[in-house]
Amino acid sequence: MVDNRLNVLLVEDTASLAALYQAYLQDEPLSLTVVNTGQAAIEHISHHAPDILLLDLILPDMQGMEILQWLHREKLNITTIVITAHGSVDVAVDAMRLGAHDFINKPIEVERLKVTLHNTMKFRQLNQMLDSYRHDIAGAPFQGFIGASLPMQKVYRLIENAAPSSATVFITGESGTGKEVCAEALHQRSARPDGPFIALNCAAIPKDLMESELFGHMKGAFTGALQDRGGAVIRANGGTLFMDEICEMDLELQSKLLRFLQTGQIQPVGSSQQIQVDVRIICATNRDPLVEVEQGRFREDLYYRLHVIPIHLPPLRERGADVLSIATALVRQAAREENKSFVGLSEATKDRLQAYHWPGNVRQLQNVIRNAVVLHEGEWIELDMLPAPLDQPINQQLAGEWVQDNLPAPIVPLATLERKAIERAISHCQGNVSRAAALLEVSPSTIYRKLQSWDNAHA
Repeated sequence: MVDNRLNVLLVEDTASLAALYQAYLQDEPLSLTVVNTGQAAIEHISHHAPDILLLDLILPDMQGMEILQWLHREKLNITTIVITAHGSVDVAVDAMRLGAHDFINKPIEVERLKVTLHNTMKFRQLNQMLDSYRHDIAGAPFQGFIGASLPMQKVYRLIENAAPSSATVFITGESGTGKEVCAEALHQRSARPDGPFIALNCAAIPKDLMESELFGHMKGAFTGALQDRGGAVIRANGGTLFMDEICEMDLELQSKLLRFLQTGQIQPVGSSQQIQVDVRIICATNRDPLVEVEQGRFREDLYYRLHVIPIHLPPLRERGADVLSIATALVRQAAREENKSFVGLSEATKDRLQAYHWPGNVRQLQNVIRNAVVLHEGEWIELDMLPAPLDQPINQQLAGEWVQDNLPAPIVPLATLERKAIERAISHCQGNVSRAAALLEVSPSTIYRKLQSWDNAHA
């Protein structure tokens, strides 16, 4: 018979207290193991990692915080509850920042211990369900997207909900975030997936040809119009028209687009006839459309006509581990196409890619991976295969930026330089202290202590 009980490790050096806790928990649905030193805890975890760790902070051979730091470095998925008679706000904050789930002060009341354990069990179950859901998404790309981060899960839900409707969708996001992939996903999940999907880049077409490209023209309508030609709207009839970089459209043409959206009819250039069409409109921009409206470059009435269902695509730097999922898929795809033997990324390369800011988003990542695969041989993409600026440590890039920003640089106290380096690293990592600590080659607790000391000094 399979034992489905959670494994709990109690690290407590006082035998009488350990026995008391065991008595408290003897009827609970868990399997409890007790050790009395930090070294014994590390050895037990190394061979039989528990689900939950009850950790006393004061041990005969080491501090419990050292065990928390070790768990953090090893990235072990163990839910930790800290137990101590020496509790303070600072200790609690440090413990939580190193990954502790909860914090209990001695002496422990039996109900407090049981409630904390029950809540922790529920927390683990919910996390496991979420991890399973994320794995399913990551294992099966969503309509061309790869990644299971929370921001992207929100995007997937919006696509699923918006796709069956005929309402206009307005996609925003930085260049390279996948706006056309999003538009195609909406089309494929719509009620008209067998109809045409026509993409029109409003920034790539000269102003004087844009109306013809959109609505078509008749023979002789202008110089060079040698025959009748249907525009993008006609070609998309019965399907979806994706208008990328919509904010680049000329104001005069915007009024004609608005009239088409209101009536469902178009008039080709040089024609006196109105043509009824059935087209689902999806548009996108890498600008802030409201700013364009405020600056008078985009019609307000057109904005509200188009901005029915907004979808914002997050930049790659906000998508966490999606960077590695996408990079691995790109390596394998490029290897197949280039007949190379690459299968993935080295651990050092993963760390470098994860720490980088990705101003060019997924498109930049595609170029980096393609460059490495084409120009090198091997099974794993190594650090020395990456092109600039990924070919140098991120902390060196930060240092270079610091020097450039401050030339000619005066002599300043070392503490000032240290604070500047920490603040720049945290800003570069979008507030992720653990990632900033890795770049600076210090522990996260060091950075947290520095931040706290600066806050106290300011107060």
